[in-house]
Order: sequence, then C-alpha cells, then structure tokens
Amino acid sequence: MFSTAYLKDLAERALSSFAGGILTILGGDAVNAWNIDYKAALGVGLGAAIVSTLKGLTAKGVGDSDTAAFLPAHRD
Repeated sequence: MFSTAYLKDLAERALSSFAGGILTILGGDAVNAWNIDYKAALGVGLGAAIVSTLKGLTAKGVGDSDTAAFLPAHRD
C-alpha cells in the first residue's frame, strides 16, 4: 500500500513542517531560551506536521505513488 520511498518522503515533509512551525514561534522571541513558550511552540509545530501529513496522504492517489507530492513523476 505505502512504499518505503513514499513513507520516507512523507516523514521528511512532516518533520520539516514541524521544525518550521517551531522556528516560527522561536523566531518571534529572538530565541531567548528563558522566555520561550515551549508548549505553544510544540503545538504549532505539531499542527503544521499534521497538516503536512494529511496533504501527503491526499496526494498519494494524485501524483507519483512513491512521493507525497501532487506533481506527477518526473521521468528523464
């Protein structure tokens, strides 16, 4: 059902969205470790990862079956 390549692609997208969400929160506090609302940062990161995962699952039946993208496979 899900190839290893597809699952790796989906995991990479979700993880990068999670990191991007956390960096969005941290950037607003100028990365002062004493004043960061870690719970909010993790919540935003998790929300971004969930949205990315849902997008990747939706794309499974549309684009290249080995990626989490809507684009068709690029064949050289």
